[in-house]
Amino acid sequence: MERISAACAMEWSIDLEKGLRSKAVGGSVEAILRTGQRLEQWNREPEPTLPVYKMFGLVPGEDRLFANAILLRLADTFRLGDLNVRHSVVKVFLSLRSRNKKKHNGGRNYGILSKQRVHNQSHLLSRVKIVFDSGDVESRALALVLFGCWADFAKDSAEIRYIIFSSLVSSDVVEVRAALYAAACFCELSDDFASVVLEMLVNMVSSSQTALGVRLAGVRVFAKMGCSSSLAHRAYKAGLKLLVDSSEEDFLDVMLITLSKLASMFRFLISAQVDLLCSFVSGETTLRVRTMAIRCLHFIFTRSACHFPVSAHTLKTLFSMLDDPELPSDLQFQALLIFHKIVVYCLADGRDILELDKLLTVIENASKSSITVKQLLAIRVLVVISGMLKERIRIESNGADSTLLLSQIMPFVIDQLTSLVKPVLDLCHSHSEVGKECNDLFSLFLLLVEEHPELGVIVLDKIHLFMEYLVNMPDRGTSASKASLSVNEIVDFKGKTSRFIMSKLAIYVYRFVVSCLEHLKETKSITTQVADKVKLLAEHVHQCSLFDCLTHMMYSLLLYSCIAGHFVVKKNEETDNSDENLVVTLDDHLIECEILALEFAEKILAGRDYWDAYKAGKYAAHQGAWFTASFIFEQLMTKVQSDSCLCWLKSLAQFSHSEKEIQLMLLPKQGSSLVDWLKTKKVSSIHFKDNPVEISLDADLPKWYEKLSETYSSLNSSLETLENVVKPGQAFCFQRWFLALRVKVLAALADIVKLLGTVPFNHDTITKNEWVKKSILVEYPQLFQQISRVSFQAKRLAHEFDLMVTSFIGMDRKSLKIISALALNCSILAFIAGFSLYFPEIPMYENVTTCSLEGLKRFSHPALVQDLIGRLWRIDHETSASLWMLSKAIGRPKSCCHFQPGNQIWNSGCGVEDILKVCRYAVTKVVALKNGANKGHNGEDLSQRVNDGWQLLLDVVTKWMHIPFRTPTYFFQVRHCVGSELFASSADTRSPDGISILLGFHLSLNLCLQLKNVPPDLSIQLTKLYCILYCKASFTTPKPVEESKQRMQSSYQSWEIDDMIDLNKDLFEHLTEDGKTADTRGRRLNKGDDGVKAFVCFEPNERGQGFSTCLLDVSSFPAGSYEIKWHSCCVDDQGSYWSLLPLNAAPVFTLHAPVTTK
Repeated sequence: MERISAACAMEWSIDLEKGLRSKAVGGSVEAILRTGQRLEQWNREPEPTLPVYKMFGLVPGEDRLFANAILLRLADTFRLGDLNVRHSVVKVFLSLRSRNKKKHNGGRNYGILSKQRVHNQSHLLSRVKIVFDSGDVESRALALVLFGCWADFAKDSAEIRYIIFSSLVSSDVVEVRAALYAAACFCELSDDFASVVLEMLVNMVSSSQTALGVRLAGVRVFAKMGCSSSLAHRAYKAGLKLLVDSSEEDFLDVMLITLSKLASMFRFLISAQVDLLCSFVSGETTLRVRTMAIRCLHFIFTRSACHFPVSAHTLKTLFSMLDDPELPSDLQFQALLIFHKIVVYCLADGRDILELDKLLTVIENASKSSITVKQLLAIRVLVVISGMLKERIRIESNGADSTLLLSQIMPFVIDQLTSLVKPVLDLCHSHSEVGKECNDLFSLFLLLVEEHPELGVIVLDKIHLFMEYLVNMPDRGTSASKASLSVNEIVDFKGKTSRFIMSKLAIYVYRFVVSCLEHLKETKSITTQVADKVKLLAEHVHQCSLFDCLTHMMYSLLLYSCIAGHFVVKKNEETDNSDENLVVTLDDHLIECEILALEFAEKILAGRDYWDAYKAGKYAAHQGAWFTASFIFEQLMTKVQSDSCLCWLKSLAQFSHSEKEIQLMLLPKQGSSLVDWLKTKKVSSIHFKDNPVEISLDADLPKWYEKLSETYSSLNSSLETLENVVKPGQAFCFQRWFLALRVKVLAALADIVKLLGTVPFNHDTITKNEWVKKSILVEYPQLFQQISRVSFQAKRLAHEFDLMVTSFIGMDRKSLKIISALALNCSILAFIAGFSLYFPEIPMYENVTTCSLEGLKRFSHPALVQDLIGRLWRIDHETSASLWMLSKAIGRPKSCCHFQPGNQIWNSGCGVEDILKVCRYAVTKVVALKNGANKGHNGEDLSQRVNDGWQLLLDVVTKWMHIPFRTPTYFFQVRHCVGSELFASSADTRSPDGISILLGFHLSLNLCLQLKNVPPDLSIQLTKLYCILYCKASFTTPKPVEESKQRMQSSYQSWEIDDMIDLNKDLFEHLTEDGKTADTRGRRLNKGDDGVKAFVCFEPNERGQGFSTCLLDVSSFPAGSYEIKWHSCCVDDQGSYWSLLPLNAAPVFTLHAPVTTK
């Protein structure tokens, strides 16, 4: 547990005293500055509470005592030291003051210099006042600056106020400027003080005898008059009058900035300030003043987000700026930025933009500018306008004019983007920012497709033409001025070869095409024409020698992931002739794609570019091209020397090989061609026993079970290899968990296949063979129990995937989508397995369930339905409605509906559409099976129902297995995961032997929750931490307290995943029900039948530490040592829920009988 600043206060105070007494040259200054850094750290931490004091063994108030001692010692040093020492002291407090300004709230500064935390205020002020009274001018100025830094408590001193007032009229410029700084600090906090200063400032600034530097410093104080709205209004009017009466450029610049800052704090002043700035932009003023006015306009529109009416005069002024040829390009660019803000806000708010036709004309002209940055912004504004207007067309009925406008905008945007790309990429004209500009251009393409999905195919055609241009460009380049050079010798001014630049550009195009294909797949628009178009695009890339092998391989697999799922789903559906042709075409594409990928992978390896080979393997695994991935990782295993790298590559090779074996079973034609290629090259280390032959799941279930068992074993070996490479919890946390989940999914699938083989499927056999009927009747209870157990396991796997989604902060969106899709996948498997033998209308069903589900107390069919509804209701309303009707028919679960965290991905990308097709089929068939059930209750009916249910399970599992399996990109990011450590101590006594209480008493704990492995560049801010503690009488631990204490200090102990799932579910439901109010800091104790739970809220400090207390009622527990299981989570500033993996062992406490003395 990291020590907080309050726990270090005594040590820091002693260290400061030693440093100030040091005889070394500069020792005092060094000690002061070091103390300043510590005070800044202390200043960022909240004031300790009683639990914090107890956790660190501090006396309440001890930290304040030492903090005030340090402040008083610094004040003494300022009084007694020389100028260097005084400057260092002032530097410390100026830094603290700047930090506190971020915490300014309601006129009060929070932090170590707040009025509530500084108790020896008069002593501090008196020591500095001595310097002011007896020192030279520079010392007096430094004293005034200190008074300003201490404004939170110094403002209440009449003596200090008088000193500042008197210094404002001093004849010394240095002292006046220091007094102005102190006055500005006081004005932010005191209305009456600011009123007096305002009158003095008007006289000071308007006086011709005042030096210009002092006048400008005085003008800046106007921006601090924000203590109240009335004061701000008076200050704005006074500043405006001074502005109008002056013609000095320096004065006008500073006053425009000051009034803009003041107006941005109060909405009622913004419109007047915007009109004022527009008058300076359009009036007869110098370029310098116009420049400042435009920058102030940009500041206001950025700061206040256009939350005020935009007048016609403002738009007219901005139009004139864009049309003004004499205005510098950077100022026109800022005017365009202002336009962007206005357009986004006004159109989104439903406002009409005045002179919209003129606005579009101006922006079109701006997009033809010779300045690329201005072009990009103009095009972005056009795209935003078109998107906003499209939404308005959908809502409003009178959108005829807007439709015409959209038809004019779209071709312009596409053509303009294409014309921008070509000259930038022409290698005959070197450009230092090719990569950045092209990335910006293609991001605009993506924005265009997002705003107008119907343009996806058109844009894809444009991309194809552009790639054709790009491929043919070297011929033009070499035939021109660089004809004497070879293609590979063409370099830009930065020395990067054209091969590198071309490959980069191809990757930008590739990323965009992938996004387009994802969109087309979501809208069910993948056709043979689209496949041929992308295939032609890949062929163009393959014809160009400037692209590297990695780029060629990526384009080879461009269609793979999109086609694979579409192909396997179509293959299992009833198709017409056109669809059959599509299946054949897609099948051929799959084989061609992966053989090409294998050939390019071989070239990469032959060129000994092993890093590119590794990236190619990652990419193939992400796309689900398991032959290519397996081939690459197997070859790389022989090229590494590090043991850890060898284990990592070996694990990847085993993982890829297991998935390749599944692919061989599902796609034998594809697998046969790929196996032939590998055998021809004689490079694969995998020996195939037989040529791949299509195995019908219906016809040969034992063979399928054997194959799945072999795959399970291979995948388990991959997991074991990875677990041996590092100590538990140190690395590969995500990878080990993901592989373990995949192993569990295959185990559940193998169990289903094994069960399917226990009952014959032939209808004639059932109706004619009495022995088969009786056998089914006898085996039904056991079959029901076994399939219910598999269904329950699959549902738990779905919840485990849910937990994984929320347990890795910073995971990319695509990986989140893939894992969410896997959770939905498991939920479907649980649903169809659970309902395959669900016949509640037969008389014997109640007896069967009573006997069969004795060990599955938490399993219920309504819960399966509710779990699936919770995942589908935002992405498939029709299926959700069918499930809701089924839920009403079979009853609701006892617990609430399945909750989904706020950071769950809700769309049909990353393979979800393939899963939804299987889900719709399963739900439709289950509902039809239930609605069409025969109401007779004889044995023949039951045997036939078992046959029908078993056949449905077989059909759905067959389709389910054909859903492509893709690896999330996060799988290849090897890093420590963000987690938490829990530290607990007894709130009643502190014992070196650990937590120990007497029998029959409650357990009162002081808790510290510490975040670990938080990256410094984390994009989200964690605002709250929560923890659940759970203990029951069965959680006894035989280990002595001493060993438990050592175990508490170890890095990570493996937790039972079932406990994590249950605790996380309870914690999430608690936050959903009770965690929305601000008073969640209070404790809440829940008693179960045989255990106790407590929910605790923490507010994290800058270090990621939170402190709190809780009370557990263990008074009924017998004597012994007990483990407290726990799980924690956090909520970010966007309201998303994140689970935190526990990185240390559970706290252990001991209950003992009181010691009696004779």
